[in-house]
Amino acid sequence: MSQAFLSNINYYIAKTENRLFNQTNIIMSFLYFILVGALAGWLVGTLFKGGGFGLLGNIVVGIVGGVLGGWVFGLLGISTDGGLLGSIITAVVGGGLLVWIVGMFKK
Repeated sequence: MSQAFLSNINYYIAKTENRLFNQTNIIMSFLYFILVGALAGWLVGTLFKGGGFGLLGNIVVGIVGGVLGGWVFGLLGISTDGGLLGSIITAVVGGGLLVWIVGMFKK
């Protein structure tokens, strides 16, 4: 076999491995996002309401809270370094703000 042929095979193998690695990263990031959202939503429900919002409600409150908390922390210049604990803290603070804001409109 020629050197060019082997080089092409190695190129396509590396390209396929890279694509599979990227797909796995996307799936794991999505699962991480959902699990952190569910945990943060449950914590917000426990702290502010006395109980959770149900699984789907916890996920929604946690994800929206994470976005809101990240925005507020960015405005205040606060960084949580993007780790698991920082993500949970950000989502819980944002979820607490979300529950408080929604509660103001319900009255």
